[in-house]
Amino acid sequence: MIKFLLTIAAGYGLVAGFVYLMQGRMLYLPDTPGRNLGVSPAEAGMDFEDVYPVTADNVKLHGWFVPARSSIVLLFFHGNAGNVSHRLESIRQFHDLGLSVLIVDYRGYGQSGGRPTEEGMYRDAEAAWRYLVEQRGVPADRIIVFGRSLGASVASRLASRHTPLGLIVESSFTSVPDIAADIYPWLPVRLLSRVSHATRDYVSEARCPVLVIHSREDEIIPFRHGQAIYEAAAEPRAFLELHGSHNDAHLRDQGRYVEGLIAFLESLPQPDI
Repeated sequence: MIKFLLTIAAGYGLVAGFVYLMQGRMLYLPDTPGRNLGVSPAEAGMDFEDVYPVTADNVKLHGWFVPARSSIVLLFFHGNAGNVSHRLESIRQFHDLGLSVLIVDYRGYGQSGGRPTEEGMYRDAEAAWRYLVEQRGVPADRIIVFGRSLGASVASRLASRHTPLGLIVESSFTSVPDIAADIYPWLPVRLLSRVSHATRDYVSEARCPVLVIHSREDEIIPFRHGQAIYEAAAEPRAFLELHGSHNDAHLRDQGRYVEGLIAFLESLPQPDI
């Protein structure tokens, strides 16, 4: 019996050690489904420009600037897998609303250099912000920061350090330790976690209008995470409930999604879309 218990304890320790050492590779998935850019906005009928912001630690990023009729720019931060070319349908949704879009791949994703890390992603966001404000001359109060899933933590942190026109948080977790505790309740993940991505905390620090979007049917990030993020946000704030899975609710429930976006845009101080 003692030998059996020791074997179980050793196995448990190996699993915990694996999670501690490999959590970056488990969280950041730049090679899923791949780093190649399969399509471009031009193939979806949208004009675009390749852009290459450089971060404070000298990493060259790649992204797209997609102009539209409005002077308001949506700064788009995507999730933990894929690259900018996998977000064309989302870009089109915002573009059809009249918003210009800047979407940038994190370091290690798509055509961006470097290797993904939490702090590195925050530097990437700052580089994208500087590119808009300093190189394109877009005022801070004409920028809406948007993040989906993991990207919502990056967007929220950026919004907590600047004052954009608005912040949109879609399908996000409250923090990596919180969602990891949901997935691995049998592991001491809060002790093991070396990353935070504390979306709820960053949203609570943002001083701009906030829209939180979440599907009750999200099979990856429970609905209560979206509710908790909303509760942490200061007024003015809004919550949009969708139907559909984690990765496709914005498409499956597109009518409700677009209506909610329009209502949020019209509530902003400068809504001339």
